[in-house]
Formats: sequence, C-alpha cells, structure tokens
Amino acid sequence: MKRRSFTTLALAATVALGAQPALAQDNVFKIGLILPMTGQQATTGRQIEAAARLWMAQNGDTVAGKKVQLIVKDDTSLPDVTRRLAQELVVNDKVNVLAGFGITPSAMAVAPIATQSKTPMVVMAAATSSITEASPYIVRTSFTLPQASVALGDWAPKNGLKRVVTLVSDYGPGIDAERFFRERLLLNGGQVPESLRVPLRNPDFAPFLQKVRDIKPDALFVFVPSGAGAAVMKQFLERGMDKAGIKLIGTGDVTDDDQLNDMGDGAIGVVTSHHYSTYHPSAMNKKFVADFGKANKGMRPNFMAVGGYDGMRVIYDALKASKGQGGGDGLLAAMKGQIFESPRGKIFIDAQTRDIVQNIYLRRVERKEGQLWNVEFDVIKDVKDPGKAR
Repeated sequence: MKRRSFTTLALAATVALGAQPALAQDNVFKIGLILPMTGQQATTGRQIEAAARLWMAQNGDTVAGKKVQLIVKDDTSLPDVTRRLAQELVVNDKVNVLAGFGITPSAMAVAPIATQSKTPMVVMAAATSSITEASPYIVRTSFTLPQASVALGDWAPKNGLKRVVTLVSDYGPGIDAERFFRERLLLNGGQVPESLRVPLRNPDFAPFLQKVRDIKPDALFVFVPSGAGAAVMKQFLERGMDKAGIKLIGTGDVTDDDQLNDMGDGAIGVVTSHHYSTYHPSAMNKKFVADFGKANKGMRPNFMAVGGYDGMRVIYDALKASKGQGGGDGLLAAMKGQIFESPRGKIFIDAQTRDIVQNIYLRRVERKEGQLWNVEFDVIKDVKDPGKAR
C-alpha cells in the first residue's frame, strides 16, 4: 500500500507541475520501451526492439519537428520491475509514450501509471483480452488470445478433431485461450475431456504431456508464451505423441517463426491459428522480412516483431496527426481509429475499445525452399476481439 501511495503521489506531483505541457515545448519526443530483454521471454524483447529500430531506420528519427528518442528498459518479465521502470520513465525521463510490455502481468502493473500521468501506453506483445480495459490510455498493436483461439475451435471439429485436450500456461492469456477455444469447440459438437494448466515460471511439460498420452484424444490444443513453443514441441515428439495419433494444434506461439527451423521435421503438419506468419505472401511483408533479416544478421521476424513495428507506426502517425504537440490526450485521440496496411495485412485500431482488429490466418507447418514455414491456407478477415463482446 505504501508503495502504491508513493507512486500515486509522485505521478500526481508530476502532472501538477505541468510535465506534459513542458514536454510539448521540448524538441525531443521520448518513447519508453519496456521489454523482457533477459530471462524466459527474452526473445520477445529482442524481436520487438529490433522491429522498433528497423521502423526508425526506415522512417527517420524526426517526426513533425520532433527528434524521436527510444529509451529501452529491461524488466525481465517481473511486474514489480515493470512498474518501477514505468514510473521512472514518466517522472524522471518525462517520456511521451510508454510501449512494449512482453507479458500481461507487466502490462497490468503499468496501467494505473498510464492513467494517472495521462501517458499513452502502446501494448506491442501482451495478449489478454482485458488489458485495454485496465486504462483508457492503453492502445494495443499485438493481438488477443480469444482472436487467435476461436478460429481453431471452428476448424478442428470440421477436420475430424472432435476430442481435444487443452494445455495452456497458467496466466491471463492461457486462461483466455483455453476458455474461448473450449467454448467454440463445444459449440461445434466437440469434447474437451481435460483442461490442463502449466505454471508460467519454470514450466515442466513432461507430466502434463504424459497425462495427455494416457487420455488419447484426437488432438492437443496448446498455448504457451513466445519462446516456450520449442520445448513443448520437443517433449511432444520425444513421447511419440504424434506417432500415437494425437495431433498438435494451437495458437501461433507454439510454432513461433523465430524458433521454427530449430524444431525439425517433427513440426511439419502442425496447424495453428494466428495473426502473422513470416511467410505471409504480401509484397509489404516480403520487404519487411528482407529488411529485418539484413538489419539483424538473418534473424526472422515473428509475431512479436510485427506488433512492435506496427506499434511504432501508430506512434509516428499519431505524432504527425497531432502536429508534434505530444500531449497525452492528443496523441491518444490520434491513435484511435487508425487504419493501415501492415506486414500482417490490413489492421484497424478500434476507436471504442482501442484494441486491434485484424485478419486471423489458419497455417500449416511446411518445408519450402529448404526451410520450415507457417504456410497460410485460410483466413478469417477483420476479427475483433471476441472477449470484448461480453
């Protein structure tokens, strides 16, 4: 309680002293990018930072007369650290925008700070449905797990996968994925004999996968955060679950483009639903992938990278629209309702929910040109977050 009181007082004092108007007269526009650069979700931070820097390299670091400065902070995916860093960025660095946020608990920890200081907060990664409801200053450019999960709940039973066990990481996004996949599968006449939740910290998938093998479902639906998909795939194959006739399906985190080539041919045929694939065939995406690889020693951009890249575009376009004024409310208003073509396809920031509306693709892992790719075979267009309809 003492810590929260101090935070509130410090932020209130900052606003009272006129921090936002002072920023408007400054020629530097500061973006505080808080990411997990080390620890379990380090790949998320690496991808988003690389994408943000690529956007700046392509579009310059001066917008509407302001010099854009990117301040990157490592929160190691610990919400208390995220909160402290956000407070320091607002009070000491006087950032105009907070951005990044690798996991839901970190985003939720910063929401009150964004509200109190009237600082727009662009969520580039975290995917629990309720995040945008935590502060009126939050805008999301990543995705939500309900968006990604519902499509598979429709596809699976139509393709002979009617008895499906769910296996998810035990935190907000995983619970969203489990709930919305399960509800849609049941609606379509399927069955969920077991719903399993794995601890987020130091997960051991082995005992859960053994339980799935004993149940012998048609398929296993999986959600794990970015970076953990390779471990699930490895243990799934080691237990011979594919040979036992159990299909692996899930959200695109499982066959993360950043890790897919290291998973081996055992991943071929795995079907996932997601909002982005490195193999998306548009001209814009091909250029994005090529430029990203050149700037980052051949690294593939994944869905986290596209969330960071598009997040930077939303910030730049808002700064242009507000003519460089930089005030929190003006920037926020300019972020709402943006429509543009992304490497993932057309996207739209819903003005009411401040959440992203986008295509969701069904993809199958295939080997092409000597590499593994998530190859799209179907699309559901303009998907709003199903969690917002409740």
